[in-house]
Amino acid sequence: MKRIKGLRGLLVFAGLVAVVVAAFVVARTSGADPVTTTGTRYAVTVTAERNTIDVQLDKGEADTVTVAAVMTTMGHAMPEITARKTAAGHFVAEGDLFDMNGVWELSIRLAGPPGEETLTLNTLVTD
Repeated sequence: MKRIKGLRGLLVFAGLVAVVVAAFVVARTSGADPVTTTGTRYAVTVTAERNTIDVQLDKGEADTVTVAAVMTTMGHAMPEITARKTAAGHFVAEGDLFDMNGVWELSIRLAGPPGEETLTLNTLVTD
């Protein structure tokens, strides 16, 4: 009976390792590609790198953009950062934004004439 339980545990562990390896392979091939998301008032294309989050408005006119990041799988949360406007419809947040590589959930809060809206998306951060 102990042998069956040990074998079952080994199979579960091997399955978990396979899932982690597959996620790593997918993550490494997707890199810092732009991610687009659409809400009711705004649409954005976001590119996230270790020290920079680039937000391009595809729909709507925003006066302010703030970004918050959470890595739910590890319990990490970074403080909200106000992005600076670099051109019409283009905002950049800079600083020590992510404390580790992996999948982060970004909350992009936009405010302007159409109103306020928070768009949420997932992005992969790598070195």
